[in-house]
Amino acid sequence: MSQKDSGIDLDTSLGYLLKEASSALRTAMEAVLRPLGMTVTHYSCLELLAQRPGLSNSELARGAFVTRQSMNVLLQNLERDGYVTRPARAPHGKALPARLTPSGRKSLAKATVAVRAVEARMLAGMTEDEQADAFRALRSMVHSLRARDEDG
Repeated sequence: MSQKDSGIDLDTSLGYLLKEASSALRTAMEAVLRPLGMTVTHYSCLELLAQRPGLSNSELARGAFVTRQSMNVLLQNLERDGYVTRPARAPHGKALPARLTPSGRKSLAKATVAVRAVEARMLAGMTEDEQADAFRALRSMVHSLRARDEDG
């Protein structure tokens, strides 16, 4: 039985390469965020709240690719540390919309500089056209996979 018959050839698997790229990106981001007292999930949460104030725990969890339980613990810690605020009672239903505090915005600004440097390093070997092509290709892959999930 050849390797081709036994499974995926990791040297030519786009999915495996995407996972490897994702892992390398996360490792690089963790390295620059750690000195700031942050994790990638912490940063993602602050970035999501800066761009979409008032998101609920569930919405933040989906956007940061973590469980609701993990996000709830993170939000409690961020609230305790003064980076976010949430109302004592839900204005509608059960969701407690979170918002960044000035301290959260200041922390996010420092982290954003670090994350942008990682992204610049990641893209350094690509022309602007190659970057645009890669962005379009990845968007298309996400769209195709999500469309299939929604259909089936």
